[in-house]
Amino acid sequence: MAAKSVGLPCPDYKRVHEGFKLAYKDMAKKHPCFGYATKMPNIVWWKTCVRDSFVRAGYDYDEDTFEKVFRRIYASFGSSAPYTLFPDSQPFLRWVREQGIKVGIVSNADYRYRDVILPAMNINQGSEWDFGVFSGLEGVEKPDPRIYEIVLKRAGDIAPEEVLHIGDSMRKDYVSAKTLGMHALLLDRFKTPDAEEWRKSGAIVLPELMATKDWLTSRKSTC
Repeated sequence: MAAKSVGLPCPDYKRVHEGFKLAYKDMAKKHPCFGYATKMPNIVWWKTCVRDSFVRAGYDYDEDTFEKVFRRIYASFGSSAPYTLFPDSQPFLRWVREQGIKVGIVSNADYRYRDVILPAMNINQGSEWDFGVFSGLEGVEKPDPRIYEIVLKRAGDIAPEEVLHIGDSMRKDYVSAKTLGMHALLLDRFKTPDAEEWRKSGAIVLPELMATKDWLTSRKSTC
């Protein structure tokens, strides 16, 4: 869409998608946490990543053309436009807070996730969540256990066993949280092929957040 908006043919989605995966992996290795350690500005990090994505896909635009394309992409992904909120997300988060439980968000994301994207999707601090830990602002990212240690401090210097971490990655979410001593659940919204292996390894895997609500309620009634 960004390319078409400046009069270019629409790039091949598969090629750009594959190019982006490689470019993102390369940038994350060279400048982790969106350039936190090297003090690279967020927009420069993404601009480098997006340009490399197009080049890897076979689209090497001139500087003026790329600038127009990138500005549209950066603005779009800094808004709620490309994202869809699962219908159970807001009700679940509000329900958890109504139980007197602190809700924290821990994400491998830059500052825009906290400051722009979540508020634009009506997921607000104070009504849906209490504190956030975002890799682009902290300089560490999942699965590094240090990011979970920050979570414990932000939650009020609580013990790991007082935390339930809900995620969708076995490596980045479940294993890291469990290793630190937290309780953990995995969400499998898209029927991931690996989900059965997750279950066989002993992980609790649920299809949606409201199923997590049922699990929490049953745990509370038996404690």
